[in-house]
Amino acid sequence: MIFAKVVGTVVATQKDEKLNGLKFLIVKPTDLQGNIKSDDYKVCADTVGAGMGEIVMFVTGSSARQTVVTEAKPVDASIMAIVDISEVNGEITYKKSE
Repeated sequence: MIFAKVVGTVVATQKDEKLNGLKFLIVKPTDLQGNIKSDDYKVCADTVGAGMGEIVMFVTGSSARQTVVTEAKPVDASIMAIVDISEVNGEITYKKSE
C-alpha cells in the first residue's frame, strides 16, 4: 500500500458500465508525514469515502480489485483506507487532526 494525498476528482459520464457508481479521486504519493513527494498523479477508485486533502492508502494492480466495491471491475488503483495516524519507531509521523 502507498500513502497519498487526495488532490482532486474525476468525472466521467461515458465509461464502461462496470464503473457506474464508482467515485474516482486523483491522488499524489506522500512521505510518512503526509508531504507530497512527487509530481506523479494517480486516479483511484474510492472504496472508503475519502475526501479532498485526506491522507489515504492506495493499492495498484490486481490488489485494487480485492474489495467488495471493486471486485471484477476494470480498476487498476483503489483507495483502501483513510489514514488517521501513523507511527514509526515510537514517533507519530502523521496525525489526521493536525
